[in-house]
Amino acid sequence: MRDAVIVEAVRTPVGKGKPNGALAHVHPVELLAHTLRTLVGRSGVDPELIDDVIGGTVDQVGEQAMNTTRYAALSAGLPESVPATTVDRQCGSSQQAVHFAAQGVISGAYDIAVACGVESMSRVPMWSNVPEGKDPFGPGIAARYPEGLVPQGISAELIAAKWSIGREQMDAFAVSSHRKAAAAWDAGLFDAEVAPLEGVTRDECVRPDTSTEVLAGLRPAYHDPVFAERFPQIEWNVTAGNASPVNDGASAVLVMAGETAAKLGLRPLARLHSFAVTGSDPLLMLTGVVPATEKVLRRAGLSLDDIDLFEVNEAFSSVVLAWQQETGADLDRVNVHGGAIALGHPLGASGTRLTTTLVHAMRERGARYALQTMCEAGGLANAMILERV
Repeated sequence: MRDAVIVEAVRTPVGKGKPNGALAHVHPVELLAHTLRTLVGRSGVDPELIDDVIGGTVDQVGEQAMNTTRYAALSAGLPESVPATTVDRQCGSSQQAVHFAAQGVISGAYDIAVACGVESMSRVPMWSNVPEGKDPFGPGIAARYPEGLVPQGISAELIAAKWSIGREQMDAFAVSSHRKAAAAWDAGLFDAEVAPLEGVTRDECVRPDTSTEVLAGLRPAYHDPVFAERFPQIEWNVTAGNASPVNDGASAVLVMAGETAAKLGLRPLARLHSFAVTGSDPLLMLTGVVPATEKVLRRAGLSLDDIDLFEVNEAFSSVVLAWQQETGADLDRVNVHGGAIALGHPLGASGTRLTTTLVHAMRERGARYALQTMCEAGGLANAMILERV
C-alpha cells in the first residue's frame, strides 16, 4: 500500500479576530493565497503536479463564500488546471482536509495534494452563515433533542462540571499555554513554520506575562440564567482567559506519496500513519476527542505510551483537561509549543495549524510518533497519528 507523507507545512501568524486585529485588513482569500504561495515556493514543487487543493473553512458566507479554496489557489498563482474544494467539519475542517488529502494519496487517486484552511473571524464573524431568526437544525433535531442543544461555551462548562475541573486548574492550564508559546517564539521554534505577511511576524494573542492571578479576575463568559436553571451543576468557571480567542489566520501542508517525494528529492517531515473520525453526544459536544484518540490508537496498533507528542486543540481548557483525565496522557507532552488558548483558533485554519506546529516539533524533539485530535461542534472529533520518517 502506498504511504502519504508531509513534505512542507506553513502557516501565517495568527491575528486577533477583531476589527483592529493585525490581519483584519487582509481578505480571507488572500490570507490563504499567501500560505499556498509560500508552501509551494518553499517546497520547490512544480504546481502543475498538484492533483487537488482541499481547504477548510467554517463560516462559508460573505467573503468566505463561493469555494474560498479555489479562489485562493488562483490568487496564489497556481495553474487554472489545479482543482480545489472547501470542506466543513467545523473546528476540525482543515484536519479533515489533511485526512482527505492523505487518503487520496494512499488510494492512488492523488500523487500530490495540498491540505489547508483559513478563517477571518474579524471579517466573517462566527455564525455569520446563520441569518437571525433562521433555524440551522430543523424539526428532526428538535424532536430528538426536545430540551434543545447548547452553545459550545455551555458544553465546556458541562464538561468542567462532569470531570470536576475547577477554575484554578483551567486558569493554570491557560497560563501554561501562553508560557510555552512565548518560550517557543523566543527560542525561534516557530521560525520554520510561520510565513509573515503584511508586516505581521508573530502571533498576536500570546501573553507571556499573564498569570493565574490575572485570569482569576475575569468574569464567566457564558453565564446565562436560562442555562443556569437548566444545568444547576454548572459552576460558571469558563472565561475568555481559559478559552481560545477568535482569530484570523491560514495554514497549509503539502501531502504526497512517499515514492513521489523520493522521486522529487524531497525529505518528508512525517508520514501520515493512521486516521479516525467519530461522533459523540452533541450536548456535551466537545468530548469526542476521547473516543477519537482511542479509535486512532487502535487502528494504528499503538498504545498511548508509544506517542511522544500530542496536539489536542485548546478550544477550552476543560476539553484538554477532561481528555487528559480519560486517557492518562502526560501533559508535559501535550501542546509543547502552546496551544489555541495562546496561539489562537482561526476555526477553519486550526487543523492544519496544529499539524504544521506538530511536524516541526517532531523534528525539533526527535519524536517518532505524534497524535493530533480536535473537538468539533455538533459532537464530532478527528484524530490522526504521524510518524517521523
